[in-house]
Amino acid sequence: MYSKILVAYNGTPESRHALQECIRLAPGASAEIHLLVVVTPTPIVLAGEFVAAVPTVDEELAEKEAMAQVLEAGRKLLEEADLRVTPHLEVGEPVNVIADLVNRHGIDLVIVGHSRKKPFALRWWRGSMDAVLVDKVRCSVLVAAEPKAA
Repeated sequence: MYSKILVAYNGTPESRHALQECIRLAPGASAEIHLLVVVTPTPIVLAGEFVAAVPTVDEELAEKEAMAQVLEAGRKLLEEADLRVTPHLEVGEPVNVIADLVNRHGIDLVIVGHSRKKPFALRWWRGSMDAVLVDKVRCSVLVAAEPKAA
């Protein structure tokens, strides 16, 4: 049985499958569930002497507030299933943030969502340097996918 589980969540239908899969595992009241929402910083594009796509402080704050609401909704769903949840709202590249939390908290299992309609769930699978999640963590990774249509 897994005692420390990290669920990567961003409010998308794919990540909701990860929440449901965590609930379905029924890890019990003693398990630590770490619910992670990552705010990915807007990349700054440099072209010669020009800078484009620089987010304003208000835009960054709005994004963080929106993701905090997503985190709260996910936390409530897991707690309604009688799971003990520690929420994490982090800023960075998702793969790197996940790997850091795995190391910091001794996570046994990472659960991520995946859509059958996309070739890869790129947000969770690949970081800025094409770092693959399964190569960066030293624990089990469960990929929760939407059920196939009957």
